[in-house]
Amino acid sequence: MPGNDLQRLHVRLEGRVQGVGFRYFVYDQAQALGVTGWVRNRWDGSVEVTAEGERSTLDQFLAVLRRGSRSSKVLDVHLAWKPASGEFTSFQIMPTDG
Repeated sequence: MPGNDLQRLHVRLEGRVQGVGFRYFVYDQAQALGVTGWVRNRWDGSVEVTAEGERSTLDQFLAVLRRGSRSSKVLDVHLAWKPASGEFTSFQIMPTDG
């Protein structure tokens, strides 16, 4: 039954992921899949993503993140799964965090 398998995915992506429109790529993919959460650049050059949705949808989202956009090159992916909090109502691009 939909809604019973909501999860939170936290991902930090390393590689050529800043200065290539990667956050906008992530935002567009999140919108297309209907996941909520946020994406932001980090001062260390990585990109951080927190997303909530059905586990199967987040699995699709993660596969897209691993592939990256045409202009990016994802070299490493650090991820963690947690129960969804339900705190997000949309997906946003957030300011850079340290």
